[in-house]
Order: sequence, then structure tokens, then C-alpha cells
Amino acid sequence: MALGKTSETIYVEDHCAAIDRVIRDGRSGEVYNISSGNELETIVVVSEILSILRKPKNLIEYVEDRPGHDQRYSLDSSKIRSELGWKPKHTFREALKKTVKWYVKNELWWRLLTDEKMLHPTPRKLRW
Repeated sequence: MALGKTSETIYVEDHCAAIDRVIRDGRSGEVYNISSGNELETIVVVSEILSILRKPKNLIEYVEDRPGHDQRYSLDSSKIRSELGWKPKHTFREALKKTVKWYVKNELWWRLLTDEKMLHPTPRKLRW
């Protein structure tokens, strides 16, 4: 994990509901940004995941940032909220718990889709 990065997090069901709302009620040709407003530092997200899994924080591995990595990811979703009345239904913690639970329950499925190279802390440095 690289230090000091900030990202927006949004639960997949909330994101899909926003897309559905835009398809049904949005104006043709308009752009609607979708975001939860959950702008969190990476360390907060990682710490929450470890807490949910009841794992110690000493499992966190700090890695060098990749070249050109943005310092912050954030969107203004005020347009979709005001014009279409959409807002996320799930809190950050509730959504993260559901997501972690899904990955734990479905590990046999997602493990087939990846390998150790993809899960490496700095995969860009590996020779594929």
C-alpha cells in the first residue's frame, strides 16, 4: 500500500442503482458523475478490512508508489443527486463488510481468476 492516497469508495449495488437511474431518468447527452462521498485515505480502508477480518495491522505492507499514480480520486456527484434524486443506500462500513464477506465466501471462484503475479505488491516490476 502506498501512503497518503485518497480514493472514493462506492458499493457495487449503489453504483448499479445510479446507472439504472441515469438510464431511466437521465437526460440524453448529459454526464452524471457517480460517487458515494466516501473519500478516504487508503490506510483507513485497509485498516477497516483488517478489522472486519479480525487480522492484525502488522499485516500491512507499505510499497513504493507506481510512477504517475494520482494522489487523489474524487468525483462531484451533486448533479445526479439533485437532478435525479439518487444517493447511495449503503454506508461505507456496511458496504465494506458485505464486500469482504463476499470475497471470503467466494474465494474458490476469484482465486481461479488470478495468480501470484497479479497479487504481487508491485506487479509492474515483474517480468511477465
